[in-house]
Amino acid sequence: MNKKSDSRRWFLKTGLALTGILSFNNVLIAKEKKDMKKNMFIHHVYFWLKNPGNKEDFTKLVDGLEALSKVGTIKMCHIGKPADTNRDVIDRSYAVSWMCIFENSADQESYQKDPIHLKFVADCSSLWSKVVVYDSIDA
Repeated sequence: MNKKSDSRRWFLKTGLALTGILSFNNVLIAKEKKDMKKNMFIHHVYFWLKNPGNKEDFTKLVDGLEALSKVGTIKMCHIGKPADTNRDVIDRSYAVSWMCIFENSADQESYQKDPIHLKFVADCSSLWSKVVVYDSIDA
């Protein structure tokens, strides 16, 4: 055997092994995603500030939401602001959005009573003039 054919064999064996590992990993990830989607509870909150455009109030609300993200039952969360998109169906009138994902509705109920959540409401409710919540579960 020469070095060139040995290199090709090594490359093919290594490539096949990596492909197998990656395929197995993708199966595990897909199963995990499927399992989570089965009972997922999405809690999406939109906040309108009493003082729209006030950067200090905006920052205080975002900081409060970042502290709120520490609640243990939250699996994933996102703090956002209106995207720069303009279509008739888009409402960009809110200041901040808060979306969090829970494994199930029981975890979301626990979140509602969590001391971190209650502190967030006590500390930040003076900042907003309106809140709209959209909760969703599997269809």
